[in-house]
Amino acid sequence: MKPPSTAKAYAALFIGALAVSTSAIFVKWSQAPSAVIAFYRLFLAVAIMTPLFLRHRSELRGVSRRDWLFSLCSGVLLAFHFILWFESLDYTSVASSVVLVTLQPLFAFAGGALFFRERLTVGAVGSAVLAMIGSILISWGDFRVSGEALYGDGLALLACAFVTAYWLFGQEVRQRLSLMTYTYIVYSISAAVLWLYAMLFRLSLTAYQLTDWLCFLALAVIPTLLGHSVMNWAVKWVSASTVSMAILFEPIGASALAYWLFGEPIRPFQWIGGIFFLTGIALYLWEKNEKGPLTVQERSGP
Repeated sequence: MKPPSTAKAYAALFIGALAVSTSAIFVKWSQAPSAVIAFYRLFLAVAIMTPLFLRHRSELRGVSRRDWLFSLCSGVLLAFHFILWFESLDYTSVASSVVLVTLQPLFAFAGGALFFRERLTVGAVGSAVLAMIGSILISWGDFRVSGEALYGDGLALLACAFVTAYWLFGQEVRQRLSLMTYTYIVYSISAAVLWLYAMLFRLSLTAYQLTDWLCFLALAVIPTLLGHSVMNWAVKWVSASTVSMAILFEPIGASALAYWLFGEPIRPFQWIGGIFFLTGIALYLWEKNEKGPLTVQERSGP
């Protein structure tokens, strides 16, 4: 398949990041247990995808044992990422969680260098650090420190590591599987894991209000199909490190949504953080573009 233009790949990452930034808001609005929210987020996404996937079902015969194994790992990692992150929101603030999500590029850079031999330049690492400083500044004013919040922050940090590993596995498998086949397999595995988790802990799957069901549907459509799926399309052409950098748009998206939906003011340090963040992102993308147009993958090979 012919690689897309650099602008198209980065535009997809931007759209996906904005969609993902709505996730915490819908989770906060729902009163359902974390695992139930995560289950319906993925189960409904799979249900919506099924009619389209049926046209691609013949591809399943060509999936190798290695790709099944990697997809299984991706699905399990995604399931527990959602459980841990959604659970963290019961103990800590969205802002605190977002601060910890900014560590994702560090996990991605380390994993990419260790497992995929991605070449890290001083410019890429420096721009990532600059963007992370900006992201931290955006959320720092609402960062809570207490025993309960510390527990929630620990869950969020672990969730961050899990989702980074999910993107790293996806970076490998997406070289060989179409977007529809890969996401359908991974989302189905995740939904199955979450269903088993709910059954194990005897969580009800039906006793919820209309608001909860609307949140489940919104999570399936916006941050999953328009967020994760779009990013899974892009991860075939760019590295997991670049995807992790794009996810740093989440604090800006969350701040904008909080201002629009809840009238929360944007404080001076958030403006400063935004300048740091956008400068870091711009430098990172400029450094990537200096290497030339996108190839099949932004790494030196397995």
